[in-house]
Amino acid sequence: MAKLTLADIADLRAYEREREEFRARIIELKGRRRVHVGPFLTFVFENRDTIRFQIQEMARVEKIISDEGIEAELRAYNPLIPEPGQLSTTMFIELTTEAQLREWLPKLVGIERQVELRVGPAAETVPCTVDPDHEKQLTRDEITASVHYVTFALTDAQVAAFAEGPVVLAVTHPAYRHELELTEATRAELLTDLRGG
Repeated sequence: MAKLTLADIADLRAYEREREEFRARIIELKGRRRVHVGPFLTFVFENRDTIRFQIQEMARVEKIISDEGIEAELRAYNPLIPEPGQLSTTMFIELTTEAQLREWLPKLVGIERQVELRVGPAAETVPCTVDPDHEKQLTRDEITASVHYVTFALTDAQVAAFAEGPVVLAVTHPAYRHELELTEATRAELLTDLRGG
């Protein structure tokens, strides 16, 4: 999937004109790419459109109008656009109360390294990897962040097994062991990423 460039990001006035329609399309797209695992982990599998939306919204909210400012956002978010054979996801730890945050964020340290896919009839394990730049910003020894970015790199054989199914997304952290089989619709959607979009 091609990375975004400055030319792909509309200026604020142009974005306001397309925003309502684009936002509705992205909400629908993310619905097919959102997977809930256990009581409070949500994964959103990213692609070029979801990342463009993220950058456009950041520029809108923060009133980023300079090329340099947009370039900084592109450097931060372009690594989340998957290459062929990859899946890229934003993992959200969705805790809604102060008590939950205090209890769970320290318990879940290291969770971003304990996510895997199990693909095909043989349930072959594909471990996740963490983007080193994001890891530097988000990983702490005593408490985890509520957002992490993880990637899965699949071989051609694993992509074929992914297409055949089933595919399970599993979290193997000692304090949070949950898994979910992807629906056929989600699996079909993610195959477009694995096959280069």
